[in-house]
Amino acid sequence: MNQPVAADGPEIRTVDSSLMFKVFCAFALLALLSAAISAGGRWFGRSIAMAGHTDDKTLHEIVIGNDVIAVPANAIRFERARRDGIASRLDLYLRWPEMSGYSTAAREDFNHAGGSRRIIFLSFEERMMSRDMSGRFAPIYSSLIVKPGIPGPNGVMLYGFTEKSGYLNEVLAVAERPGDHPFVARCLSGSSAEESLAPCERDVQVGENLSLSYRFPKELLADWRALDAAVLAETSRILKTAR
Repeated sequence: MNQPVAADGPEIRTVDSSLMFKVFCAFALLALLSAAISAGGRWFGRSIAMAGHTDDKTLHEIVIGNDVIAVPANAIRFERARRDGIASRLDLYLRWPEMSGYSTAAREDFNHAGGSRRIIFLSFEERMMSRDMSGRFAPIYSSLIVKPGIPGPNGVMLYGFTEKSGYLNEVLAVAERPGDHPFVARCLSGSSAEESLAPCERDVQVGENLSLSYRFPKELLADWRALDAAVLAETSRILKTAR
């Protein structure tokens, strides 16, 4: 009986085409996953680096009552508010004295690096009171402060509040303006002022029916005229009151 003769050379086997397809799909999936991780990492890394800020200058129109505020995204303090539409309140932050929003060049100021205090915080809401802070001085604040006051910078007088006033750890900063109501702001005092980035607050009436409260570093009391004028000028620029 003849025995089968083994063929010379290596044995050749046919590879299952379905297996090759599965291997190809696996490599393709890994490539896509790697690209997604890379892109996500870049986005997440930038998000962390921005720390909630944005340098996007896209203009957004926010409607509060009958008033419209047109402002770039980089001046809007909170990410959720960087959109067009109706809101009950809008919070902005601006760098002094440029009155500009966040930018890479101003990163350290917005992150308060090295104790930097150059940011002004603005909040717009529908008006709840008939008088602004200056208008409330004579009928309200004047009866709640302890006189005489202590001279402050650039014509400002600093008054403590009476114990029954309800304004604990605060002082009232008042500067006379001939022919007009005085400039008035409330400021934290003591350790509270040292810990706060913007311990002074003032409110003014703007637009058709808005109240604007702005908070600022106590050091800026020395520039109260320029500060108040700059805030009102910027407000006038971004406010588009409905007609």
